Amino acid sequence: MGRMFIGDVAKKLDLNPRTIRYYEKIGLLPKAIRTDSGYRIYSSDTIYRLEFILKAKGLGLKLEDIKEIIDIHNRGEVPCPCTTAFLNNKISEIDEKMDALSALKIKLTKLLKPARSKTTQGTICPIIEKV
Repeated sequence: MGRMFIGDVAKKLDLNPRTIRYYEKIGLLPKAIRTDSGYRIYSSDTIYRLEFILKAKGLGLKLEDIKEIIDIHNRGEVPCPCTTAFLNNKISEIDEKMDALSALKIKLTKLLKPARSKTTQGTICPIIEKV
């Protein structure tokens, strides 16, 4: 694949070039090699790293978590225990959100059961005002 300019990388991975520059700025990506005219040049290693970042984001990990995983890897250590902890935390967050959504669904269903479509004077919508 050789070396690619930022626009080529962005197009290949369906990213905005600003995103790639931001990832470089916050340390998710190593500093790009620059041409004499200042253009960033990326290698297949950078593509691989970006693909990893996109996969991790797809699992719901935050950029700071992804950076920690990459930093552990860069120190020559195995980041899997850290990754497992992050993913378990994500599962807990999802469970909490699902519980909150289930409670909201029950509340909404109860509100809609009785026919309350008539508005009385001084009300906007009795369904919402009864909450």
